[in-house]
Amino acid sequence: MSGRILYRDFGNTGIKVSALGFGAMRLPMKDARGGAKQVDYDVAVPTILRAFELGVNYIDTAPFYCDSDSETAVGMALKSWADSGGGQVYLSTKNPSAEGDANKWRSLLEGSLKKLGRSHIDFYHMWGISLERFKKYIDVKGGHIESAMKAKEEGLIKHISFSYHDSADNMAPIVDSGYFESVLCQYNLLDRSNEKAIAYARGKGLGVVVMGPVGGGRLGAPSEVIRGMLKKDIRSTAEMALRFVLANSNVDIALSGMRSIENVEENAKVAAIEGTLTDSEMEQIDRMLEENKRLAELYCTGCKYCMPCPQNVNIPHVFSLMNYHKVYGLTDHAKSEYAQLAVPLEERENNWARDRGYGAAACVECGECEGKCPQHIKIMQQLKDTHAALT
Repeated sequence: MSGRILYRDFGNTGIKVSALGFGAMRLPMKDARGGAKQVDYDVAVPTILRAFELGVNYIDTAPFYCDSDSETAVGMALKSWADSGGGQVYLSTKNPSAEGDANKWRSLLEGSLKKLGRSHIDFYHMWGISLERFKKYIDVKGGHIESAMKAKEEGLIKHISFSYHDSADNMAPIVDSGYFESVLCQYNLLDRSNEKAIAYARGKGLGVVVMGPVGGGRLGAPSEVIRGMLKKDIRSTAEMALRFVLANSNVDIALSGMRSIENVEENAKVAAIEGTLTDSEMEQIDRMLEENKRLAELYCTGCKYCMPCPQNVNIPHVFSLMNYHKVYGLTDHAKSEYAQLAVPLEERENNWARDRGYGAAACVECGECEGKCPQHIKIMQQLKDTHAALT
């Protein structure tokens, strides 16, 4: 392949990072003993190494990714790369401890170091924190920031970071605390809510890593609506999505979950394009996104006044899936996501999945939601229509 992945200054860290980062959340899996799953190292490790060969120098993992096996696979790839004389690769992982238990926080750090086979972690994240958790567990006497500072003094952590899923308006106080050198948050064509917060963080000297540049897989599905946003040769929806994120000068790294060498090589080509999108092209995308947003809001604005539902139907999420189908042409993804809402909550793998609630099939037509909707949407009928379209 021609071209070389571009590099960017990672905030004020003094480090140059590849515009494309390797997200080790979706590594290929295989069956293990006792019906469990584990990473297919024979596929995953060469895939990661191919990314390194093409210039990717930032890899992100976490203790629970890939049935808690991602860190082991990443450690194997990093060791193989180092043994072969490969260049510097920066490692990111996370600490999932939410409560203010310094011993547990430390044990989780040590567990990651052991799995990864490393003496230190380059970018260690407070995982998925909110402003509330930051105030309650992190920025307090004896809190996690003290544990992190101590680990940094010992050389176990090089840079303290945080990953973020809270409201965009709540990011600034965490940035302003001065503790963190980088942030990992979501941003993509379908979810631009963090755009101003990203600019703020970058302006304050933090490195910015974007998760979900392809919308957590949503934009990996074919969509002529999205692929056709520009009058030029865009080969896929995923390419359009990745180019959009990389065109934002406040984004240092677009973190992509890659499962195969083919994925790596396709994304590396995009990350090697100088000046990914011009100002006029971004304006064209903005116009189309605004028009699509207007069309989507004819259906539901996502204000959430209809919630909570007594039957735990996630009405805004159900309608957002209908928008993916009707407005963006992401029908396969919408159907796949909708099917997951039928799974009983107790059978779902994590709290995020349980928090999604149920689909339209759980509606008993009590009508409570319609009395609260400022748009006067006939919610019960549209839930039926959505269920019919996505099943």
